[in-house]
Amino acid sequence: MEVDGSKINTVESEPPLAPPEEPLRKLIPVAAIAAGVQFGWALQLSLLTPYLSLLTPYVQLLGIPHTWAAFIWLCGPISGLFVQPIVGYYSDNCTSRFGRRRPFIAAGTALVAVAVFLIGFAADIGRASGDPLGKTAKPRAIAVFVVGFWILDVANNTLQGPCRALLADLSGGNAQKMRIANAFFSFFMAVGNVLGYAAGSYTHLYKMFPFTKTKACDVYCANLKSCFFLSIFLLLILTILALIIVREMAMVPSKVEPPENRGHVGVKKVKIPVLGELFGALKGLPRPMRILLLVTCLNWIAWFPFLLFDTDWMGKEVYGGKVGEGKLYDHGVRAGALGLMLSAVVLGCTSLAMEFLARGLGGVKRLWGIANFLLAICLALTVLITKLAQSTRRHTTHSGDAKPPVTGVKVGALALFAVLGIPQAVTFSIPFALASIFTSDSGSGTGQGLSLGVLNLAIVIPQMVVSLLSGPWDALFGGGNLPAFIVGAVAAAASGIFALTMLPSLPSEVSPDKAMSAGGFH
Repeated sequence: MEVDGSKINTVESEPPLAPPEEPLRKLIPVAAIAAGVQFGWALQLSLLTPYLSLLTPYVQLLGIPHTWAAFIWLCGPISGLFVQPIVGYYSDNCTSRFGRRRPFIAAGTALVAVAVFLIGFAADIGRASGDPLGKTAKPRAIAVFVVGFWILDVANNTLQGPCRALLADLSGGNAQKMRIANAFFSFFMAVGNVLGYAAGSYTHLYKMFPFTKTKACDVYCANLKSCFFLSIFLLLILTILALIIVREMAMVPSKVEPPENRGHVGVKKVKIPVLGELFGALKGLPRPMRILLLVTCLNWIAWFPFLLFDTDWMGKEVYGGKVGEGKLYDHGVRAGALGLMLSAVVLGCTSLAMEFLARGLGGVKRLWGIANFLLAICLALTVLITKLAQSTRRHTTHSGDAKPPVTGVKVGALALFAVLGIPQAVTFSIPFALASIFTSDSGSGTGQGLSLGVLNLAIVIPQMVVSLLSGPWDALFGGGNLPAFIVGAVAAAASGIFALTMLPSLPSEVSPDKAMSAGGFH
């Protein structure tokens, strides 16, 4: 609307067109950023896995109290609860000449660099600020460490949402290309996991950066710094390459005035605040998106108990060790780390085969449903493996010390980790692809960024619930990890049933007659 004295000219234009479809070679560099992000996540997981975190030498070096561990662990879901929807909303409406998503990707990468510096140099900064040497608590270093972790979680959430939204933009509304792009994102997450686990297991990385070892930072601390240096170097290289190769068109703001403002002199377009936009998006979600949120929520309720306590389960239930007593627990944890590596390899291979699997099984909804049933079976098998380990565990030494489980039990547990890479690949790709496809096909005003931010709510809220309730729930049954795993198995089975029976099929996966009779996504 243009106002010139008493003359009113109403100028209406078409809503901005969807970005043009780009070739796959331009989507791959954007998806590759996931390798840099996941490299840092793998290192972060090794720092703050419950129970394990308290044994980590670096955490011990800083003197972080036990009660702080759960607080720090909640950084991720809390930041994801707010950051991704907010970043998604503003990236949808960004009018920067550099594009809508690229400025947020660059900002997220810069924040990761700041966070990594704070985490890695927390002991040195604390020492320079007056912390004592030795094994006593270092309050200044702890404060720097916690702030760095919060920033890292905010930065990772700032990065991932715009990356996936940019993949949807570059797909130009092509549903198959959205699925392929998210499968590549999942593949590069697996690459980042493998690199992160490998870097974390090598104890001589600090020799590449000899300046990292200081009076306040021992060998383990220096090795951790070196890991983070490699992490940020990888992320910077991948991000810079993606931003150079992929160009976005600057978004031109729509000149369409809302009906309530038309015909009123001097009335400006009312911009809904981000929280109002978020609640509006939740209230007006089309049915496919609501079902997608339900299936995703149940899916992550199934995943989080195992993701939080997988290596702890290996150390306690499979190997029969106790935290801080003997070496069995540590041996089990290392075996669990090997299992995570195997899972990451299978995750990468399955991600590359995602489109083939979807076609072979009759569509993505069927693939997701079957994957959820496979997840339920694997979680239920943790009970069998635990009982077998308990029944075959030998206490024959004269000192009465327990021995590791027999080879068959160890092989079974590692095979379980490996097989879990298959449903994990589906979880890391299919829900995000469906959110982008449903948003593109629904014709609603919700942008890709905000839509993926809404989907993230169905991930972080279950994570918070599981983090807070899994401990008391397990305690009701005498401790151990199996009660939470059983709940996860039930949730996975329910998720599979809903995926198969309630999720709509994509138009490309049904016959023309059925597509016309179904009327699309309604």
